[in-house]
Amino acid sequence: MAEIRGISLAAHAAARDAKKNSAACFAARAAGQAVATAHVSQHAFGGSYYALKAIAADDPADAEVNVAKERNWQAEHMPTKLRQEYLERVIVQKRGSRIFITVQKNKDF
Repeated sequence: MAEIRGISLAAHAAARDAKKNSAACFAARAAGQAVATAHVSQHAFGGSYYALKAIAADDPADAEVNVAKERNWQAEHMPTKLRQEYLERVIVQKRGSRIFITVQKNKDF
């Protein structure tokens, strides 16, 4: 676990070194969360969340289409038994001209 934690923290350090709210920043955070899934399974939602934010930041003009495509791809490539919870927790909304991505949490999360 110490090695996993170190790798995750290094990814988050890379995110801090990247331009704030940039695709690189979010991609590094996605990697950090994905690695941390070995420690706590809920980090998988963070990996997805930051990957979607990276896609939105990379091409804001086409964020709505690109994020929807990626979210659907993620859902299709995960075990069927996890798909419904993923779709209920990882929420993508368009408000005005912006895309908002959130992870719904509850007391069991």
